[in-house]
Amino acid sequence: MTEPKNRKGALAAHLTEPEKTVASGTATFVVGPYPARKARVREEGGANLRDPQARLDEAAGLARAIDLDVVEAFIVTLDDVRPSTYLGKGKVEELTGAIKASDIGLVVMDCALSPVQQRNLERAWGCKVIDRTGLILEIFGRRAQTREGALQVELAHLAYQKSRLVRSWTHLERQRGGFGFLGGPGETQIEADRRIIQERMTRIERDLEQVKRTRSLHRASRRRVPYPVIALVGYTNAGKSTLFNRLTTASVMAEDMLFATLDPTARAITLPHGEKAILSDTVGFISDLPTMLVAAFRATLEDVVEADVLLHVRDVSHEDTEAQAADVETILRELGIDEARQRSLIEVWNKADLLDDAGRERLATLAVRKGDGQPVLVSAQTGYGIDTLLAEIEARIAAGRPVYQVDLAPTEGATLNWLYEEAEILKREEGEDGHIALTIRLSPDKEARLTRRCPGARRVAA
Repeated sequence: MTEPKNRKGALAAHLTEPEKTVASGTATFVVGPYPARKARVREEGGANLRDPQARLDEAAGLARAIDLDVVEAFIVTLDDVRPSTYLGKGKVEELTGAIKASDIGLVVMDCALSPVQQRNLERAWGCKVIDRTGLILEIFGRRAQTREGALQVELAHLAYQKSRLVRSWTHLERQRGGFGFLGGPGETQIEADRRIIQERMTRIERDLEQVKRTRSLHRASRRRVPYPVIALVGYTNAGKSTLFNRLTTASVMAEDMLFATLDPTARAITLPHGEKAILSDTVGFISDLPTMLVAAFRATLEDVVEADVLLHVRDVSHEDTEAQAADVETILRELGIDEARQRSLIEVWNKADLLDDAGRERLATLAVRKGDGQPVLVSAQTGYGIDTLLAEIEARIAAGRPVYQVDLAPTEGATLNWLYEEAEILKREEGEDGHIALTIRLSPDKEARLTRRCPGARRVAA
């Protein structure tokens, strides 16, 4: 039978309309089903074990980021994962009583649930259940502002939703739209819906290919300028956007909120000796970032892969800062940034303003001990350490660049202007006769033009 056109339109509306009113104020339990310490040591080798309470606090923060009313958050210690419900039978029954007593409309499970586990928990509790992946996708759906960001998020949403179209969700039948998961399961003609979703995914993938080509053209045009590219990466809420605003005097959204920034933003900055560079702010990373999101955002994150300098922004005031850093490094490896490329990475230890004097002194001492490539301690909020950071960025970009001594006559104003535009002026001395002696540094691709303009230029040791 031919699919009615109005049905396709209705489902498309279900898949794209925001669900803010469904989520806002919904009474929510956040459940952290984490392995017992012995199980965690067995699974993770005993290294960088993330603190369960910090994990739970992060999950509750994710829920609040979409205006859910978090009534309570629980840690459930697991020895083994049950295939049918993830949690043990006793714990499911215990939570059933608490859910009904508090009139809970949604339970967030801070783990990855299979469709069967999710369905069985919804049956047992009589309310909507979403897992960590669904929650992160819901947040990304809210935050995307540009067409590119919206396409990438919708593609990830659809890939996730496609596997979760099941008839037995009729007790939670969706009454309104959204490509999120808080309003219900979708239509009941499952196979037809899967086909419609797949067709939509195919169209989005084609659109994203065009986006990818456009971004490649933009990168190619930047290389022709060329300006070095500096990319900010880091765990969500580490302060990347605040640092971006500090360095560029821009006004990108920067709030104490998980995933405040989703769409990439780029601005020009001027380094201490006058060179221009492009600074790019990117989406924050998080532990257990859904693989479908990493794949969907690969086009955006190609700017990170091709950057001349990476700034890994860390919140050093956070109790789990080491575990967060490890998560970021794992995602960078997944993006193909190997150890050789990591040499262009600068660790930026942010939020120094939240530390006391003893804490700042301890971190400063620790940074010095790291030797080459030592971190830079800053406060994006107050400006502490920003000059040191800019000098370090410039040093990384300038590594291996040639340095020249140039002498100019008073009449060579056009050449002097060209040097200020195209090179870094490291030193300037003016003689009594009006002659100007400059020490400059420039990129290797500009050496030929320099020697044509200034045949007497002499290369000197950096």
